[in-house]
Amino acid sequence: MIEVIKPYEGLVIKRGERILFGEFLKPHTVISTCRVNGGLRSGLRFVANHQACEPKPHPECGHGACLASREPKRYHRLICEYHGLSPEETALLGTAANMALAGFARKTFRGLTVFCAATAGVETNAGRAGDPASFYEEDGRFIKISDESSLNKAPACDRRGTIVLMVFVNHALTPGALVRAVKMATEAKVTVLEELHVPSRYSCGRATGTGTDQIAVAALESGRRPLSGAGKHVKLGELIALSVREALFQALALQNKLTPDLIRYAPRLLERYGLNEEALLAALKDYLPSPVYEWLVRNVRPVFGDLGLVSHLMAYLHLWDQVCYGVIPSEIAGEVLLDQAALIACALSQRRGDFGRYLKELAQHKADPKKLLLAALALGFTAKWHHPLGQAVGVIPG
Repeated sequence: MIEVIKPYEGLVIKRGERILFGEFLKPHTVISTCRVNGGLRSGLRFVANHQACEPKPHPECGHGACLASREPKRYHRLICEYHGLSPEETALLGTAANMALAGFARKTFRGLTVFCAATAGVETNAGRAGDPASFYEEDGRFIKISDESSLNKAPACDRRGTIVLMVFVNHALTPGALVRAVKMATEAKVTVLEELHVPSRYSCGRATGTGTDQIAVAALESGRRPLSGAGKHVKLGELIALSVREALFQALALQNKLTPDLIRYAPRLLERYGLNEEALLAALKDYLPSPVYEWLVRNVRPVFGDLGLVSHLMAYLHLWDQVCYGVIPSEIAGEVLLDQAALIACALSQRRGDFGRYLKELAQHKADPKKLLLAALALGFTAKWHHPLGQAVGVIPG
């Protein structure tokens, strides 16, 4: 085992073969989502995060074949004993993320220290609270819900990807404060996913987590009067949120290469509407003459990465969300989205003086936000070159 860091007296973070864990040198109280030794516990010596498999399973196996899914108690004992951790004194979290790609953050105020270790993968299993579920638990069994008719038409998901948070505090907390710490860490996680525009794979909304997220919060039994607050109005809540955010941003950048640079790409922003790069190009084929379409395909990265386009597309998607939420009334939705679609065409063509013409040409699509957007993208790319100057320089196909 390699010692990674000692965040405070009484805690050491270690990393080994596909495992990352906190070892308590002094007693801690732990609250966790662990299937074994989970809930509110005292007397534990270790909180661990273990990589159970690779994010993409072998085609002949699948994640359902993993012992962690089939027999959690046996898996717990097997992993703990392999790494020399007492099974009875360990809370074990699991993931497909690489422990070498974990993010770490330590925040302090006066004598208070909060440390977070995070691993994360959100490429295919991210979802939004309230998305349709796939399983029902009954008598210890998870039964697949066979009726898929209610599921959103988002691309199929293979349910791999997990965010695991281990949060450590160098001060005793009341049981209620431990619960509130979990809530605060969860809220912080949601802000990261929101800022990184992580799409739900089960609906058209932005993700608030994954279907398999796990968390453990450990508080040092310091002998001092336990802290009773961990919400937004007290410093502990702020430190928890800041440490979770920093560690999670790091983990997502390392595991998924998910950074602001990656977000600034139109197909990335449109994934939650089923329009990744391949699907977006396929959809645009119906809106462009064949030579122009082939030209777009050959230049997809710089075209869809245009910063003006991306900025106006973000505004369009925000307005579209507000229509879905009922904030923008349906009576005016078409008009509002039409205005923004014309701005998208202006940004892509770099011909802002043609805004009025774009409004007229796009008006026929204003009843359907998706078709309106596709038409605006096609119009903007075509108009970028199909004018007297573009024809004069001789680079236009067809």
